[in-house]
Parts: sequence; C-alpha cells; structure tokens
Amino acid sequence: MITIVDYGMGNLGSIHNMFKKIGAETEITSDLDKISKAKKILLPGVGAFDAAMKIIAGSELIHVLNDKALKEKIPVLGICLGMQLLTNHSDEGELKGLGWIDAETLKFKPENYTEKIRVPHMGWNLVKIEKETLLTKNFFPENRFYFVHSYYVKCKHEKNKLMTTHHGLDFDSAIINDNIFGAQFHPEKSHKFGMQLFKNFSSL
Repeated sequence: MITIVDYGMGNLGSIHNMFKKIGAETEITSDLDKISKAKKILLPGVGAFDAAMKIIAGSELIHVLNDKALKEKIPVLGICLGMQLLTNHSDEGELKGLGWIDAETLKFKPENYTEKIRVPHMGWNLVKIEKETLLTKNFFPENRFYFVHSYYVKCKHEKNKLMTTHHGLDFDSAIINDNIFGAQFHPEKSHKFGMQLFKNFSSL
C-alpha cells in the first residue's frame, strides 16, 4: 500500500490512476492516523513552496512525516513541488523546507545562461541516471520525463544526486537520501518511463 498524502496541493487523481495501471494499491488521505501507519509515502505537490510549507509545518503533519521518513525510514517519494519541499529552502519563498536532503531550490535565470531557454521548463526532456538504485531498476537506455517547473534543485553533495537534466544548466532532476527520493518531473504524465519508476517505488 502506498499512502498518497493529501495536504491540498497535489495532482492526486493522475497519480492514483498511474499506480492503478501498474496494479499497485494506493490510498489518498489527509488523515494523520492513516499516514502514521503508512508503509510507503508519496508526497505530491503543485503550486507555491511557502503555501505548501505553511500547511505542512502549521499542523501535526510535519511531525508525522518526520517520524516516518527519519525515524522509521520507510520509503518516501516527493514529486515536483513535493521534491522541492525535501530541500532546505527555495528561492520561491522564505520558509524552511523539510531539510531531509541537503539541497537548495533555485530559480531558473535565463539571463545567466549561454543558450536561450523558456521558463517555466515545460515538456519532455532527457534525464541522465547518476546513480544506480532500486528506483532506477530496469530503466530504458534513454529516459524522457515530462517537466513543468520554474525552480530547480541543486544538491550540495554528489551522493544525493540520482538523476540530472539539462535546461540552460545541468540540474538535479531526481535526488536521494537513503530511503528518501525526489523527482522533479511528473511520472504520472510520463507514460512508460513514469510507469517504470512507479513500479520500482511500489516494489521497494
């Protein structure tokens, strides 16, 4: 069972449907008791960093999530904004992130790059696997995922880099810290590539 945390800022239906396609059982819930009993957690997110952290940090949810991720060390996957929340902070806001992975969320600045890019970074793009883990098992020779974001993640340590992608610069499109994973792209919109990632996460 994969517990999809509903804190009011996620593309929950699409995520649930993708897991259903691969035969994985999920529950979408905001109930703290159910989240506290979760065996795997998916933290989605669409919207602004501070708005999400206000909801999470302003309730008991942050304590439950910290216990599950840092003490019980169950598998956790953050998607899109959910991945950015795993970092220390974001250029998009002023509040602290969860800080589970030593990384920063930074704003794309096209004026600083030698090539012309559009912001937000939207559409399909290649990812490069930097580290072989159970989450990248049976990936394809060339992997493309669907992105929609104006901010990117930069890890402070190589050990936390799972995948990288180029858009004006190379950024960390997937990150890892032991049992904690993040993906900047949308697996639920990424067809066979997203299905494989969800299969791998469901079998952790």
